[in-house]
Amino acid sequence: MTKIKICGLTTPQEAGWVSKAQADYVGMVLFFPKSKRNITIDQAKEIMKYLPPQIRKVAVVVSPSALQIKEIQENGFDIVQIHGQVLPEALETLQIPFFRAFNVDNMQEWERYEAEPKCIGYVFDAVKPGSGETFDWSSIPNLPEDGKPYLLAGGLNPANVGNAIEAMHPDGVDVSSGVERDLEPGKDPEKIEAFVKIVRKA
Repeated sequence: MTKIKICGLTTPQEAGWVSKAQADYVGMVLFFPKSKRNITIDQAKEIMKYLPPQIRKVAVVVSPSALQIKEIQENGFDIVQIHGQVLPEALETLQIPFFRAFNVDNMQEWERYEAEPKCIGYVFDAVKPGSGETFDWSSIPNLPEDGKPYLLAGGLNPANVGNAIEAMHPDGVDVSSGVERDLEPGKDPEKIEAFVKIVRKA
């Protein structure tokens, strides 16, 4: 069954909607002020109070420092999703698993993480992660069966996720802007529900 990750949560109310929809993962953006979905560790801890244990909590970060990794690990996250650079000191500090995120500019680099035991999967995104832009799904390299799943991201929404799954057969799908409101900030509970239903039927 295709796993579902709802990314960019910013409020406890959104956590309630995701919990009701029974997603597999939730993502929270940390230490990245450029993102409109960026939240503090304290905000993340409050959101996590409204999530059941079976939904895995993912800290989404860009080129995190060892200190940031330490703070993530101390506050209840299950997984770190790393965009940008994986700094040696951050990797050394990691005691929880991580997803390595790639975009269409660096997708060929996934091979270096194939033998990294702390890396438990990959996220393939558009050029600008979190932009809601789609990309040519066929540009994803042919991955060997190395036992590590990959999540497809980048411009997914209830209207196209079925086609994406049919075309790529990913292990999971990752959505953020595709389940947000049109005219105001934040997630849309109806779009979350629709997205999850379509994925579960695919």
